[in-house]
Parts: sequence; structure tokens; C-alpha cells
Amino acid sequence: MKRCKNCLLPAAVPGSDIDKSGLCRLCRAPSSSSDINERQHAQRQAWKADLERTLAAARGQGRPYDALVCLSGGKDSLYLLHRLRVDFGLSVLAFTTDVNIPDVAWRSIRRTVAKLEIDHLVYRPPEAFYRKLFRFLLTEQEARGAVYTVSYVYAPLFEGDALQVALEKGIPLVAAGYSPGQPEPERMVYEFSRRLIGEVDWTPPGLRESGQFSEPELARFWNPARYPAGTRFPRYIAPFHAWDYDQDQVMREVSRLGLVDKSSHASPVVSNYPINWLLMYSDLRNFGYNPYAPEFSALIRDGKASRAYWRVMAPLVDTMIRRRLFLGSNVTTHLRWLGLKPEELRITRPRGAYDPPI
Repeated sequence: MKRCKNCLLPAAVPGSDIDKSGLCRLCRAPSSSSDINERQHAQRQAWKADLERTLAAARGQGRPYDALVCLSGGKDSLYLLHRLRVDFGLSVLAFTTDVNIPDVAWRSIRRTVAKLEIDHLVYRPPEAFYRKLFRFLLTEQEARGAVYTVSYVYAPLFEGDALQVALEKGIPLVAAGYSPGQPEPERMVYEFSRRLIGEVDWTPPGLRESGQFSEPELARFWNPARYPAGTRFPRYIAPFHAWDYDQDQVMREVSRLGLVDKSSHASPVVSNYPINWLLMYSDLRNFGYNPYAPEFSALIRDGKASRAYWRVMAPLVDTMIRRRLFLGSNVTTHLRWLGLKPEELRITRPRGAYDPPI
């Protein structure tokens, strides 16, 4: 597959426009103006100042927990947990929604929780619901494909789980290990808005309109209207949006700190949700490129990810997916789990079919 020689963006990505020199449109574009750079720096400094005030205000208020940290076992959530507990001295509750977490990530979770000596709450929802949800979404994908469709229905479920636990336990702050660019900026940049948490029903309209899901199933999504008027909802923040973020540094740090038992387990390729291999497989079939490629290319352009690492890893991952080898065997495993055939992985819905109002 042809890729930009600088940021590795695949030529199949719409708008990549790789020229004869081998550079994509984004890498050929003039550098950002000093005004834009200054505004971005000022915004990040404002978030950083707010984060420091927020963490200081949360610490030592006589509650059992100062913050709830969403823990998936990936490098970012492990490192975030360590920073908040060790560097900032917060009393934290680690929280995991146990759906499709790989064994590698579980080993890292257990290792980190034991090392930091913190409480860990695990919620295990019924597998049947998630199997039904994944199957429906993969056969009724919206225009942006499988990764987008499933991720932006799946993520609000465990984000809502975290908010509910924090509210029930009187924890004022939820922190997630989202790196810059995650989730999509329309949903969050540094923090979920107070309106999104306190006024918006997160139930995806496309699920309700399908008639395939019962009211108890739809009620699994966050809806602030279920709580009494005047309820004070927790804040939900992404500290890595405020701190200087370097993917390679985070990988090195979780290994150095002993939060993973092997340095390879710090790789997002290894600790990824197993079903993501099926989602990538679907998008490779339908679009011709890995849907995560633009995200990692942006990190490479910004100097936040190693070009040398992804120059090798990106085509290797795509080969594993297409041939269903090694970690790519998760494609076959999850097709069987969901009772699907490759040709059933279809895009049938318009863009935004599952997006709740923002």
C-alpha cells in the first residue's frame, strides 16, 4: 500500500493526495502560523492549569476516593493511574467495565493495581447484550465504517458506567486515559461538557429506531434525566489532553515503572480490544485502509509517535488482519462468536445514524 513517506498516511485515505514526491497533502501544507501555535499552546496551558487546580481541589477532602480512573489495561490508562496516585497523591478507585478485555491487558491491570495498592472495581455486564449489540452494529454500520460505528456506541456505554459509579460513590472526578485526538473532538476535548453530562440522553437514536433493543437494554446508556433535579454530576476529564503527550514515552514509562510484565505489552497493538481486529478487518474490506492510520499519522506529524515504529508495525498489522494470522486470528474468533460471515459486515446507515445529540 502506498503511504506518505513522512507521516505514513495511506494513499487510500480520502484527501491524502500523495504527490510524486511521496508527501501527502497534510505534510505538504505550510507549517501552522505562529498565531495558531500560540493559541494552541495557550489553550493547553489553560487546560493544564485547570487540571492542576482540579486535582488539588479533589485531594484530601475526607472522601474515600478523590477520583475514579477508567482502567482498560492499555498503556495510557495504566500510566494515568500511576500519575494520579503517585505524582499527585490522589486516593483513586480504578474502574473497569469487563467487556472484551484481552488477557494481556488483564495481566497489566492486576500488576498495576497490586503495585499501587489501590482499590479496583470491576463491572461485568451480561455478555449476551454486548454480543447482540456488536452483531447489530457490524451488520448495520454507519457511513464511517465499523471502527467508528462500534467504538462510538461502545465507548459511551463504559463512560456512562464510570459516571454512574462515581455518582453513586460521591466521587467528584472521572479521569480517562484518552490521548489527544480521542475521542472525536465533537464529543470531547479535555473534558466532557457539563451539558453533555447533565442534560443529554446518550442513547443512540439508531438503536432505538431499529426496534431491535428493549427499553431495559437501551437504559444501559447514560441519561441524566433519570436523576433528581439538582443532582451534581461528576466531571469527566482527559488529562493527557492537557499534559504534553508522547506515545513512545508513555510506552517506555509503563515498562520502566513495572506496570507491564513485558515491554511488548505496552504496545497498543498488543493490548487492543480483541474485537477491534474484526472492526479493522471490516474497514479494510470496505475502505481499503486501516481506520486507525490517520490517527497515528497525525501523532507522527506532531512528533508524538515514532515513525520508525509505525513504518514497520502498520503494514504488519494490516497483513495480520487480512490473513487472519497471529493477533489477526481474532477476526475469525469474533466472526464465529457473533455468528457472522465477512460479507455480512455491511455499511447500511447514513453518517451520524447512532450519534446522540451533542
